[in-house]
Amino acid sequence: MKESTRRKLKSFFTVPMIVSILVLFCILFLAVAAEQIATHDPNALDLKALLSRPSAEHVLGTDRTGRDLFSRLLYGSRITILSAFCVVIISALIGIPFGMCAGYYGGLMDKFFMRVSDVILSFPSLLLAFVFVAAFGRGVINAVFALGIVYVPMLAKLARSMILVEKNKVYVEAARSIGYSNMGIIVGEILPNCIATLAVQMTLDIGYAILDLAAMSFLGLGVQPPTADWGAMLADGRIVITVSPLVSLAPGIMIIITVTALNIFGDGIRAYFDPSQRKLPSLRKFRKMVAAENG
Repeated sequence: MKESTRRKLKSFFTVPMIVSILVLFCILFLAVAAEQIATHDPNALDLKALLSRPSAEHVLGTDRTGRDLFSRLLYGSRITILSAFCVVIISALIGIPFGMCAGYYGGLMDKFFMRVSDVILSFPSLLLAFVFVAAFGRGVINAVFALGIVYVPMLAKLARSMILVEKNKVYVEAARSIGYSNMGIIVGEILPNCIATLAVQMTLDIGYAILDLAAMSFLGLGVQPPTADWGAMLADGRIVITVSPLVSLAPGIMIIITVTALNIFGDGIRAYFDPSQRKLPSLRKFRKMVAAENG
């Protein structure tokens, strides 16, 4: 392995990065294996155990209708994370092609797409998503599509700004001179050089999507009862927060941990692909590295 590659990997696998990867892996594992790990039916009511404290039967206690809080957290993680992924996928499938085509071709297409993006970005994202959900109805599917459309301009503008830089480089001119089509240049030549930056932004967008979906479910516009979701669980726990704080603290802590881990993971990817973001070694360490290379 080359020394430069070894340094890049060493700068990538920092302690915060390793912790964030482990946390995300554990959350994904719990979401996938929720049916096997959950101790109760997440929607089963137990009127004899309303707001019970953590015990051997109920690891985290129960909510105000007697439903097991631990089981609802597991099933809620599956819906929350899957919905956030779908939001980012929808925005990427629409925003990246539009942004790259607008930046590459320019002219009227560029002006039209960018003005539409400016109009969408002029509204707060959640407010615009509320309008879409109010028009098409409540529910997690409508919430996902609404946020997916709202997130389109951010990825479109990023893709456009990158292709404006890339399309004037030598390798693009060389591909054009040997007969590559415009779509072949965009997909086969330019897009691979933009994947890293787009992947970083999409990773960060997953965290934003989790927060926005939780906010919509909290207000009753996303996941509908009795389906478990972190935002909906926050709304249920808000009513009894003085009596049983864990009902609202548990989903809130899960949201905080997941979004923080995603942000750290995204920053680590950015530092790996962007040399200017990496932490420089100390002067003493730099001298040792130079001496080792000079033999």
